[in-house]
Order: sequence, then structure tokens, then C-alpha cells
Amino acid sequence: MNGIPQEAVIGPVLFNIFVGHMGSGTECTLSKFDDDTKLCGVVDMLEGWDAIQRDLGRFERWARVNLMRYNKAKYKVLHMGRGNPNHKYRLGREWIGSSAEDKDLGVLVDEKFNVTHQHALTAQKANHILGCIKRSVISRAREVTLPLYSTLMWLHLESWVRLWSPQHRKDMDLLERVLRRGTKVIRGMEHLS
Repeated sequence: MNGIPQEAVIGPVLFNIFVGHMGSGTECTLSKFDDDTKLCGVVDMLEGWDAIQRDLGRFERWARVNLMRYNKAKYKVLHMGRGNPNHKYRLGREWIGSSAEDKDLGVLVDEKFNVTHQHALTAQKANHILGCIKRSVISRAREVTLPLYSTLMWLHLESWVRLWSPQHRKDMDLLERVLRRGTKVIRGMEHLS
């Protein structure tokens, strides 16, 4: 009645119902978001490895029964923590390769929970934002550049720093260099850099 075709709403609802039972009966923790599915488990003993492998077998059977295929190019195993035995896993007949890091909802996570790489990516993105401001705005007047700087670049840096507060001096120095570079763009704030 409102002009929106019924298929526009019913398609995603039916898909959610369809994949909603995909994880029923799993022993490990299952996280689903959009088209990503993550299976997590503790592998401090052989029983943990067995549980993960059994769950992977359940997923393979579910896909076969429901005539679905997984995107095998996206399979990854991320072994985390000290003393991790780095077991190998299969989905069906294929072995899943391991990875040293993975991006999850925009956050780069590595096997040691080291966030230095995340800080480097954050600084790089802030530098790109600052470069866009410099190239697209002719005026360097404070009333023009300060709102852009604080809204676009500062907001990006602040959100990441609050989430992943830098603990190493080199990470702090990297982010502070980006901030100093930004103050050079704003007329009247050059002395702060």
C-alpha cells in the first residue's frame, strides 16, 4: 500500500530465518554478522580442537542439505594466545589456511592482540582525511578549516584512540605527529605544532 514492493522486505527476512538455524547444536561460540560467520573456541586441550572440527562438520552438512556453498576464499583460522598449538582445521575436504591477522568490523586483530598496526592504519586514514581537506579547501582561515579538522580528522582519531588507547611511546608519537600536521593547516594554530 505504501509503494514499496513486498520483495524488498521479505527477502532479507526470509534469509535471516533461513540462516538462523545454521548454528543450532554448535558446541563453540558462533557469531554471525551480515554475510560473515565466526566460530570461536578454546583449544587448550585436544577436546577443544575436536569441538571446533565437529562444528565445522555441522556447517558443511548444513550447507550440503540446504544447497548452499561457502566462499572458500574467505576461510581463515586465526590462532590467538600464547602456547596455542596451531591445529589445522578442515571444512569438508579442504584444509583452512591460517592467518596472522584478521579484520573484524573494521578493527584489525592479530594473534597477539597487538594494536600497533591498527594505530598505523588510523594515522594513515587521518593523514588521508587531512590531505583531502588541504586539497579541496582553498582558505586556511581558522573559521573554515577548524570545523573540518575537528569534525573529520579529529573525530576519526579520537574514536580510535578511545577504543584502542596507545600504550607504546611509538604509537603515541605517530598519532601526535598527525595532530601536529593538522594544526599546521589551520591559520593561527601553526605555533601549536
